[in-house]
Amino acid sequence: MDQWRPRTRQVRGGHERTQFGETAEGIFLTSGYVYDTAEEAASVFKGDSEGYIYTRYGNPTIATFEERLRLLEGAEAARATASGMAAVFAALACEANTGDRIVASRSLFGSTVAVLGQLLARWGIETTFVDGRDLDEWDRALAQSPKFVYLETPSNPMLELVDIAAVAERAHSAGARLIVDNVFATPVLQHPIELGADIVVYSTTKHLDGQGRTLGGAVLGSAEFIDGPLREFQRHTGPSISPFNAWVVAKSLETLDLRVREHSRNAETLAAFLAGTGGIGRVLYPTADSHPQVELARRQMEAGGSMVSVEIEGGRSAAFRFMNRLKLFDISNNLGDTKSLATHPATTTHSKITPEQRESMGITESLVRLSVGLEDVEDLQEDLDRALTG
Repeated sequence: MDQWRPRTRQVRGGHERTQFGETAEGIFLTSGYVYDTAEEAASVFKGDSEGYIYTRYGNPTIATFEERLRLLEGAEAARATASGMAAVFAALACEANTGDRIVASRSLFGSTVAVLGQLLARWGIETTFVDGRDLDEWDRALAQSPKFVYLETPSNPMLELVDIAAVAERAHSAGARLIVDNVFATPVLQHPIELGADIVVYSTTKHLDGQGRTLGGAVLGSAEFIDGPLREFQRHTGPSISPFNAWVVAKSLETLDLRVREHSRNAETLAAFLAGTGGIGRVLYPTADSHPQVELARRQMEAGGSMVSVEIEGGRSAAFRFMNRLKLFDISNNLGDTKSLATHPATTTHSKITPEQRESMGITESLVRLSVGLEDVEDLQEDLDRALTG
């Protein structure tokens, strides 16, 4: 399986047929497992024999999903979680201790900011936030030897990029592990481990499912980390994905490459259209010529992804008016769906962080985040045009 090319891994990876010879992967909806003898049970629990113990620890369907994603990511190991935020929290909390430091890019998803700046702070774990685009800021912050370095690229919702390879080199020189949230780019468009990242986290709720059906997350990295501290943390705290959700996402991975590349083509077309349309103050799209980090985007990513962020002239009222006029784009805080979605980050996904934090990220009342779906791009363009022109 490791020799297969990515599209083949998406379709075939991790599939071990049962004695029934099923074409599609089976779903093992079970919480526990039985053993032929008490001695066998004791041996499995001790770790001397292979076998499943409890679905909170492991499950055949979950293992299929984990192996398929592992092959696609090019990681040594993977663990699925109940949600994307469970993946973020577990990746940090499984090893972080009181007195440790974390250095993170400041442009992050709102709940991630809360985990770093509030929840972990209660445990005496300090987080220093830096402008992820500024390598000098990384150098200054990393001089104090953090435990972890955390970044999101492209960022939510400002689509800022961080040079993964450059930060990885600096993090490793400081003795830190680098964690990359790769949700916006997906394993199709960006390969953090190849660029030097130690750990990659996903909300599988987004593009990996891709149809707005299930919650899930995943953490990928070295076998030492995934099968060591992360596994023990997850076993005892319980943020496990359900077998059904794992099955849904495993099946969705079969079409991930096709979907993400089409998302990107549609998004690139709409970004270009919006850039030349009245009523728009600014259009953000990673691979657009107007993006200030376009050279990095084209070097680090295979395409720009499904997300376009725009500033509507006239503040919050104009942004709301634009969103309320949309007919095809649904108003929702989700992203990576086959359906196109529109979000006002300042009042939804990033509403719980402080106004000062939003300002430092560049999140204004005028900002609307568009998750471009798989509808006909001409219909989407007409929908945006109607919403802007009234």
